[in-house]
Amino acid sequence: MANRRTNPKELPDAVREAVERTVQATVGGAQSTRERTRDTLDELVKAAETQAREVRERVREAIGELEERRPATQEDVAALRKELRAIARRLDAIEERLPAKRGNSGRSTSARKTKSPTRSSKVDAARSAAKRSSGSRSSGSRSR
Repeated sequence: MANRRTNPKELPDAVREAVERTVQATVGGAQSTRERTRDTLDELVKAAETQAREVRERVREAIGELEERRPATQEDVAALRKELRAIARRLDAIEERLPAKRGNSGRSTSARKTKSPTRSSKVDAARSAAKRSSGSRSSGSRSR
């Protein structure tokens, strides 16, 4: 090859072609590298999103479990008492309407009342007992 003489006009064309082939080979390699890098990053992002969803779900579950284990606050107890009072009023109203709708069932309402105390009187007794017991607890804690 050393003996081969090139024409000065052919030398720049040969160098130009060699550079173009080198650039084309590099560009093709760079494009495939870019695509592989993009695919790898897409997989990483998907994996991170999946893990983030799982972590959010675990946190929500943990918060739900903590809420269930949380002791009742005074507001919770007050809301329950209010709801129980409303239920008691509704039940009293239902009990008052029942004998009238049944008509002659063989038992009169006066006989029923004298046989056993009504539910409302039981509730009233339970309420007054609860007030007495809570009153003694609160007065005992005040004197300390």
